[in-house]
Amino acid sequence: MNQLMQTYSHGIGTNIHKLEWVTKYRYKMFRKPEFKKLCEDKIHNVAGRHNIKIRKLSVMPEHIHTTVELPMDMSPSKALQILKGGSSYEIFRAEPKFRFRYPNGSLWCSGKCSNTIGYSTIEVAENYVRNQEYHHNVQRQRTLCSF
Repeated sequence: MNQLMQTYSHGIGTNIHKLEWVTKYRYKMFRKPEFKKLCEDKIHNVAGRHNIKIRKLSVMPEHIHTTVELPMDMSPSKALQILKGGSSYEIFRAEPKFRFRYPNGSLWCSGKCSNTIGYSTIEVAENYVRNQEYHHNVQRQRTLCSF
């Protein structure tokens, strides 16, 4: 079994995604190293509170790239909502001057990008599903229709 698989009370699997989002109006709010560090810390804080494991995080001047492991019952859309909303709230509390740029309190653009990361390609998965009879050693039985 792959060591990245998570076991749960009634299941096993992975829920790993690459997420991206940008600052509103693409303002370069994280050019300064101290603001970049602030953003990294706040995203890690929010993720930790919601059982989201940050695998890799890259804070660019006006956008974020991250790979995350989510709980099996969490969608990437929900994770983005949590990470964007929570980090925005915490960043504004830690750095009130950001409100001069964003007086309405919206740090992040409403857009987002999410890609699933898995252990197999679509072709491998579809081939596995297609060949279940072979995997389970089931012989196809032909039935004759009698009239």
